[in-house]
Amino acid sequence: MKILTLLRESRASNRKLLAVLIDPDKVKDEKSTMDLILHYEKCAVDIYLVGGSLLTSSHMPDIIDLMKAKTEKPVVIFPGSQLHIHSNADGLLLLSLISGRNADLLIGKHVEAAPFLKKSGIEVLPTGYILVGDSNSTTVAYMSQTTPIPYSKSDIASCTAMAGEMLGLKVIYLDAGSGATSEVTPSMILEVKKSIEIPLIVGGGIDTVEKADVAWKAGADMIVIGTALEKNPAFVEEVVKVRDQLQN
Repeated sequence: MKILTLLRESRASNRKLLAVLIDPDKVKDEKSTMDLILHYEKCAVDIYLVGGSLLTSSHMPDIIDLMKAKTEKPVVIFPGSQLHIHSNADGLLLLSLISGRNADLLIGKHVEAAPFLKKSGIEVLPTGYILVGDSNSTTVAYMSQTTPIPYSKSDIASCTAMAGEMLGLKVIYLDAGSGATSEVTPSMILEVKKSIEIPLIVGGGIDTVEKADVAWKAGADMIVIGTALEKNPAFVEEVVKVRDQLQN
């Protein structure tokens, strides 16, 4: 099944999805990567994201190859640059930073990546990326040189998401950023959800089961957890239980 089809069908049926984000810079070696993948497989996560705002290592292709050998779940690249492309992945979130006004991250880098993406043959998911927060303290805010939409400005986030959908983007991603001290507010998730007809992904700052539960109930079709798992890999088991309870 195509990844976009999975997201659309999950939205239509109100089935909640869980994605885990693996940052290649945070993985120590092949054994620890394998242990992590097997743990996530046992917990039955829905989608794997690989990448980050800043990659200083060259491990991403190796990690993707390991994952593809051990899972049937979609392995999707979360790119920090146009160089983060690997044909063995199932798909790539083609992130257009629609909350900012950095032309390179709206379209510039996409132009450079386009021929490589087309040649790779992987599924490309045109994604409206909306950065949320009250400061520039996260890596993605610093690297993108853009100002996040404040947590209290749900109307701006909603209009931004609507514009992204009207421009033809297929997914909206609300992100507080890696290592965020606060998560996207439920009021913002709810307002954005009501304003669009395409799948909504929410990530950043989700480090408790209560926050995961609230994000899903507010309208997230899929949540992404990453930093919290780097600190406590067992956290995924608790989140999966919440997801499964919401399906009943």
